Amino acid sequence: MKMMKVLAIKFVTCIIAFAIGLDLFFDATFAHILSFSIFLTLASYVVGERVILPLLGKRAANVADFLLAYLTVWIFGSVLLESYLQIAWGSIISAIIITTAEVILHLMVGSRAGERDRNPIFTRPLATLATEFAEEFDTKGLNGSKYKKE
Repeated sequence: MKMMKVLAIKFVTCIIAFAIGLDLFFDATFAHILSFSIFLTLASYVVGERVILPLLGKRAANVADFLLAYLTVWIFGSVLLESYLQIAWGSIISAIIITTAEVILHLMVGSRAGERDRNPIFTRPLATLATEFAEEFDTKGLNGSKYKKE
């Protein structure tokens, strides 16, 4: 998929999720929904699709998208919205809807579409793991005896 198509799907998903989570059950303005959607679309694309997905895979990207959606509503909602009940339930409902859509989006994009090879920092070849065996040559204690007497 092209970058613009992925961004459009993410943006529409965010608008629908925030409309359900913030406006359907509570009173939120369209400006709040639109601002949350624009911010989360760009942040989720940069962090989730461009950084975490190529390095750690789909599962980690989905967890990051959930946390990003939840924290976006929680942090910015505490500034813009009045009710803590609206912030708490709106953030969890929106995060669940957005994460579900992200799972479907990652399945549509494909397992390796747009991903670089995994970063070699996170993988270790087996040849670097070794065990060293040694034998102690000086078995005497500090006072010169082989075993410590009490």
